[in-house]
Amino acid sequence: MAFVMAAIGSAVGLGNIWRFPYVCYQNGGGAFLIPYLVALFTVGIPLLMVEFAVGKWFGSAAPRSFARIQRKWEWAGWWAVVAAFVIAVYYSVIMAWCLSYIVHSSGLVWGSNAAAFFDQFLGTTGSPFTAGGLNLQIVFALLFIWTAIYLILYKGVRSIEWAIAFTVPVPTVLLVILAVRGVTLPGAMEGLSFYLTPHFAELASPSVWLAAYAQIFFSLSLAQGIMIAYASYLKKKSDVTNNACIAALADGGIAFLAGFAVFSVLGYLSHSTGMPIGEAAGSGLGLAFITYPTAISELPVAAALFGAIFFLVLLTFGINSAFSMIESVRAAVTEKGFNRFRATLVICLLGFLLSVPLATGAGRYWVNIADHFISNFGLVLIGLAECIVFGYVMGARHIRRAINEVSDFPVGRWWEHLVRVVAPLILVVIALASFIELLAEGYDDLPAGALIAGGLIVIASIIVARTFARIRRS
Repeated sequence: MAFVMAAIGSAVGLGNIWRFPYVCYQNGGGAFLIPYLVALFTVGIPLLMVEFAVGKWFGSAAPRSFARIQRKWEWAGWWAVVAAFVIAVYYSVIMAWCLSYIVHSSGLVWGSNAAAFFDQFLGTTGSPFTAGGLNLQIVFALLFIWTAIYLILYKGVRSIEWAIAFTVPVPTVLLVILAVRGVTLPGAMEGLSFYLTPHFAELASPSVWLAAYAQIFFSLSLAQGIMIAYASYLKKKSDVTNNACIAALADGGIAFLAGFAVFSVLGYLSHSTGMPIGEAAGSGLGLAFITYPTAISELPVAAALFGAIFFLVLLTFGINSAFSMIESVRAAVTEKGFNRFRATLVICLLGFLLSVPLATGAGRYWVNIADHFISNFGLVLIGLAECIVFGYVMGARHIRRAINEVSDFPVGRWWEHLVRVVAPLILVVIALASFIELLAEGYDDLPAGALIAGGLIVIASIIVARTFARIRRS
């Protein structure tokens, strides 16, 4: 049960709250659930089963698991771990913003112009290459976040179990409260209709299906070494199929529930201000820190309370994902012979120091840049490497037989084709589509130098991974 809860906690992150609802309404509304479920069962769950099975079989973190399959592929396991660390660094910055906004919610200090307050709060500069000042409020919030991650991981598996007993059910209950409150507001049904009205004609567009596969892949914490590290603690007879299905379906269910919490409130915002829902329904950071606070300010009763609840949900879901990423790193480092307690301290201290520069006025730009390049290129290519190593080098048939030995519901040979053919093909298409779009349209109006820097982040992660792979276990 602790393992399933940990897997759900890792999978459910900030993207479930602000990304899934927006992607759903933008790609066919209720009809998007069709490609979403197809992607879940053809790529999401099969790859999740692979990572569970490999981690359980070898009883090791990602790098050593890859090395035991074939020594020359150890670097790919380290690449997954390094990517998880990079994500944790900028994730912690977003959580620091959430922690600060919990305090700001008490007085709804963003007033009637949440966009201006957000820029003022971050001290946003005009360019990613203009740092501006250092926001000490964010720095102290970062110190709190990284201290919390360290304390959660300090005692190992036992302290993680205690943490997930709070950080999984509590934000889920709070999200239900937000959803219930949202659907009782005037105009809520218009918002939900905007969110869920099916546009079946959209299903003819390849981009809709690619969006569904991308959402599944990124949402389930695949290709970050997390699920392999968590599964390494499982007993040999632990069920794989059930665990993968429960974790994946819970992740999708919470994302779907988040849509009710978000779009019901956006419907109320449209009702009370006359703003079209299409204009209000932003995505990403804008939805969380501008649009939703604007809607919260319009609530007739207990606006401050529901603002604090929203950001507490983001914080707790986010910290769950963050400490799972750092656990992936810690497990890999300690298998090289480093002391567990010292490794945990050094990793968290390094994470804090690297996140501090993102507390400057340019931080918002670099959070966006790192997220875009690691998600759309780094994780996709790592996932492709997993399909090659697990599907061909180790052999999907071998993994399938290992899964069926311990699972209540066996998988057939069709599962091998999903891992060896369908999943890698989809990942290649996602990577190519992202690259073509980047060349044709750029990203978020950022200068070419920033985009080159984003590519260098991915390249640097490969270099670091190959360096760690050369270190012999002491």
